[in-house]
Amino acid sequence: MNLTPETCYKALLARDPRYDGRFFTCVKSTGIYCRPVCPAPKPKLAHCTFVPTAAAAQKAGYRPCLRCRPESAPDSPAWAGTSTTVTRALRLIEEGALDEGSIEALADRLGLGSRQLRRLFTRHVGAAPMAVAQTRRLLLAKQLLHQTELPVTDVALASGFGSVRRFNETFRRLYGRSPGSLRGRGGADTGKAAGPDISLLLPYRPPYDWQAMLDFLARRAIRGLEVVDGQGYRRAICLGADIGEVAVTHAPAESALRASIRFPRFDVLPGIIARLRRLFDLQADPEAIRYALSRDERLAPLVQARPGLRVPGGWDAFEIAVRAILGQQVTVAAATRLAERLVDRLGSRVPEGTCSPGLDRLFPHPEDFTQADVISVGMPGARAAALVQLASAYREEPRLFDRRHDLDETITRLRGLPGIGEWTAHYIAMRALQESDAFLASDVALQRVMAIEGRRPSARELLAMADAWRPWRAYAVMHLWHADAASTGTAFQKENVDAALP
Repeated sequence: MNLTPETCYKALLARDPRYDGRFFTCVKSTGIYCRPVCPAPKPKLAHCTFVPTAAAAQKAGYRPCLRCRPESAPDSPAWAGTSTTVTRALRLIEEGALDEGSIEALADRLGLGSRQLRRLFTRHVGAAPMAVAQTRRLLLAKQLLHQTELPVTDVALASGFGSVRRFNETFRRLYGRSPGSLRGRGGADTGKAAGPDISLLLPYRPPYDWQAMLDFLARRAIRGLEVVDGQGYRRAICLGADIGEVAVTHAPAESALRASIRFPRFDVLPGIIARLRRLFDLQADPEAIRYALSRDERLAPLVQARPGLRVPGGWDAFEIAVRAILGQQVTVAAATRLAERLVDRLGSRVPEGTCSPGLDRLFPHPEDFTQADVISVGMPGARAAALVQLASAYREEPRLFDRRHDLDETITRLRGLPGIGEWTAHYIAMRALQESDAFLASDVALQRVMAIEGRRPSARELLAMADAWRPWRAYAVMHLWHADAASTGTAFQKENVDAALP
């Protein structure tokens, strides 16, 4: 954490929202840890210890504040600045890797030993991997208790606890009270059965360019699978054999997005939330991105015009990879039409009454891709073969789209897949894997915006220019795409210049 105790204390006294989630204040005299924006009276500096993560605070024995609710703070950018291995591990933990799996299994997935993983977490996060996982479970449980009427049994399941008994024991040890006591009116559990939807606030660090996010998703929305309107974004989802729906709207007063989740199983809720955070890029730190990109005089006015621009992610990495191949050498509109035909031809129908009107299709599973069916969608045979081979590779290796140790290794791995060249690999890394430094150097729109006196830079020259934008080159891509759309009147015409498929 590049913040001195003095700086943290000044931010605490000012209740500066720019520092929300950047650090947490542990108050020695009360044993409680808080966000910088906490409305409680401020302690003396001598009574304060500042840590970068909620997990570090809880490891040190501090309890979460019931007034500022640390679970509602944006994810700490301190985690985004850790080693690549720790960043990958945190993402897997967020997806539930330690809810049922072991530290050893997580370490093996990351390609290192469990002892080394623990050392990295202690150094970069201030807490062990299991402590991070437990903190996430507890803070999600607390959020569910405050924001929903789920019975405590369902809250325990939805937040990743294996049993209600363990949930109650952990909660009492940390908070000194029962889970149900955190609810209003004396704290009794409502006892109500769960409704069809769970509604939660997913915080972000402002500013957030919600309209730009909606516009991007709207141009790529697949009819039957997704709906984007003036209110927000909806899509049908399928996890395992179960089908449901997510709907996301903007709650600017709370600096959050409101997610309504309708799904028959509660135990997958952490994974659904993790996907939504990736899809809407809720972990971004606009201030850090603005500072880095504004040092370039060409980018500075673009960043000033859209300080809250995010990199839209994807619900599923395989889906993004398929759509990226469909979009090679064609416009966004043409690629979306192909995707709609693919979903209509290969995707399953949503049972009637499962989702809201307008959502009646699911994106095809990898096993649904056959050469004959894909060709019938109406595309060149080579491209259809690439999609079939991609689906086959994903079936054989479910972790095909895991992030690697660094961006170069990730790109090399992706380029080894059929039909995926440099542009497509970086596009997948940017949208599906949250690689903030992915960069589409051969993109014609980027080259057009960065032209000097009418001469467009080559991919090599553009890469050299973009070196100063690291590690936020993916955000530079979004700013340049917006600038090109504004100057040409296009709507993000994708100009993928990967070599034609063999």
